[in-house]
Amino acid sequence: MAHSTGASDWVQRSPLAGGTERIEAYFSSHGYTPHRHDTYALGLTLSGVQSFSYRRAQRHSVPGGAMVLHPDELHDGHAGTEAGFHYRMLYVAPALVQQVLGGRPLPFLEGGLSQDPRLQRALWPLLQSMDEGLQPLAQDDALYDLILALEAAAGRRSVRRLPDLVAVERARACIHDSLAQGVTLDVLADAAGLDRWRLCRDFRALYGTSPYRYLSMRRLDAVQRLLLAGQPVAEAALQAGFFDQSHMARQFAQAHGVPPARWLRRLHRPAA
Repeated sequence: MAHSTGASDWVQRSPLAGGTERIEAYFSSHGYTPHRHDTYALGLTLSGVQSFSYRRAQRHSVPGGAMVLHPDELHDGHAGTEAGFHYRMLYVAPALVQQVLGGRPLPFLEGGLSQDPRLQRALWPLLQSMDEGLQPLAQDDALYDLILALEAAAGRRSVRRLPDLVAVERARACIHDSLAQGVTLDVLADAAGLDRWRLCRDFRALYGTSPYRYLSMRRLDAVQRLLLAGQPVAEAALQAGFFDQSHMARQFAQAHGVPPARWLRRLHRPAA
């Protein structure tokens, strides 16, 4: 179901299983302030010109190409012409990508845009029908094809030493066990069996972000779930492990391009 955000703007949110989420949206002018999230954002512009700042340059996505925003890269979003822009986007967690890559570094496309037809073809099965879910096997097959297409479009990078996926997975599990109380880098390094700085390097290579940022984003995921369940903003912040509402709200805007109350209004759910 589409949700209006103004006279003509609307957003449709369609979660999928297994660490992915889809949105479809139309914006007549401004969409999002600068923000960054720790997932891949892979999308198709369906009509209009979708303009965004990305890696120190202005980019313009038009129908026929694909957008590939790497985890933790700052970007915004606005219409490039008076006609506005209509697009669909898929958000894929790097941990899911690693299930296919098996410890290889994450694929990276420098400019955030791709004309590679393999990538466009691989995206479409996951974005063609927003109103219908995907069967688990069909979704897994489509994600596998998409991740291989992404790696092919980016070109596999040669590295002297592959990151230690098993060790970093131990640290990631420790973060998930410590969302409410927090955790130090020393504790994570002990859990991983790596020194602090190798853990930081390997974690970023495998998941596209730092351990602290990963912890913060998982807390923000919890905030979203609590808000959608009807919890007041202040209570959701505390339950998710943040110091207070203002601390959470700053990080929320940095991750989603809008503050929590506006995010809720876009989904037609008033903030408490």
